[in-house]
Amino acid sequence: MNVLIDTHVFLWLNEAPEKLSASALQLCERSDVRLYLSLVSVWEIQIKQQLGKLSLTTPWQTMIQRQQQDNELKLLPIELSHIEQLQTLPVVHRDPFDRLLIAQAIQSSMTIVTSDQFFSQYPVSIIS
Repeated sequence: MNVLIDTHVFLWLNEAPEKLSASALQLCERSDVRLYLSLVSVWEIQIKQQLGKLSLTTPWQTMIQRQQQDNELKLLPIELSHIEQLQTLPVVHRDPFDRLLIAQAIQSSMTIVTSDQFFSQYPVSIIS
């Protein structure tokens, strides 16, 4: 199973796993699940950190490296097809980062792990 983790899920997995639901945490720790982090999330983390909207105890680069080693985390690039998929999405969620994550999950046939309730209004498989 291929799973795309939302930005906050990635951060919680690294800095506050107790914030994740039991089902989300178990899924992220399963050896038969391939975890993906979108470059959209990396971009979002970098921007929010630079603007002072996000404070991390561990550098995001270290978090990525740790998850790549511990959970075989894979980075999902942004493809033209992902951007094209945005045209098919209703404008329910206005956050451009989340909209692109949803488009990537749809285009790549992935389940998204998120606690964002807006995601349920899109045709994408969700685990919260």
